[in-house]
Amino acid sequence: MNRSASERVVDPGRAPGTTPLGQAGKFTVLFVLAVLFLLPMYVLLVTAFKPFDEATAARAWLLPVNWSTEGWSAAWSALAPGLWNSVRMVVPSAVLSAVLGSMNGYVLARWRFPGADTVFTLFLFGMFIPYQAVMIPLQQTMVESGLMGGMFPLILAHTVYGIPICTLIFRNYYASIPHTLIEAARVDGAGLLRTYRSVILPVSAPVFAVTLIWQFTSAWNDFLFAVFLTGPDTWPVTVQLNNVAGSMVVPYNQQMAAAVLASLPTLVIYLLLGRYFMRGLMAGALKG
Repeated sequence: MNRSASERVVDPGRAPGTTPLGQAGKFTVLFVLAVLFLLPMYVLLVTAFKPFDEATAARAWLLPVNWSTEGWSAAWSALAPGLWNSVRMVVPSAVLSAVLGSMNGYVLARWRFPGADTVFTLFLFGMFIPYQAVMIPLQQTMVESGLMGGMFPLILAHTVYGIPICTLIFRNYYASIPHTLIEAARVDGAGLLRTYRSVILPVSAPVFAVTLIWQFTSAWNDFLFAVFLTGPDTWPVTVQLNNVAGSMVVPYNQQMAAAVLASLPTLVIYLLLGRYFMRGLMAGALKG
């Protein structure tokens, strides 16, 4: 029996207006792109598990004949101090810049004082100043202030450099919070700080996840500040990774294992906070 157009059964797993052939084409393209994207990771992992004599450019695509962890052991020995230095540097700088950016964003979004737009514009300018432009004066200032030595200069530099982008993200996110919540807190007698603590912070988990991921990744991957502002005893993992190289023969297995070890912390952060990441980005993009 023929069915009318309104009575036709629509496959709930298929988007309206698409055919099975069209869906197959989409999945084929996505599969090919995924394979191309994962090919470097494949080479990275299989090379890391090869012994030194198999880790050559000619055998880059081949699986190891003899699986070995000697590259991982050598990479861990070379990177362990740098990994700990990076953790000591990244965690406080990411937390401090996120907290300060939250406070700045709240004030700029909800407290319309004279010159607020000018202050916000100056914050935005800080996002576009390249590291190279401030490196020499920054180092001279640190030396003249007696702050050089240890991890503090690097923490300070990344905290200050992270404040503009954190302020922008928090300001846009807080501008999307309904104004009635703020007014209700004021009616109940809450001041600026009480409103921030009792109303704003409880709904800030997604945007804190965004800024923490951003700052953690940015500070973890930094190389230039680390070279200029630290010494051999406090070099982070990026500098140690750069030093994992042979003089005459390149230890590819050690380099690949070291690259994986150096990238694992950022991967863990994304896995832990990733579900908040897109939610925070989209919420902050609605208004502002």
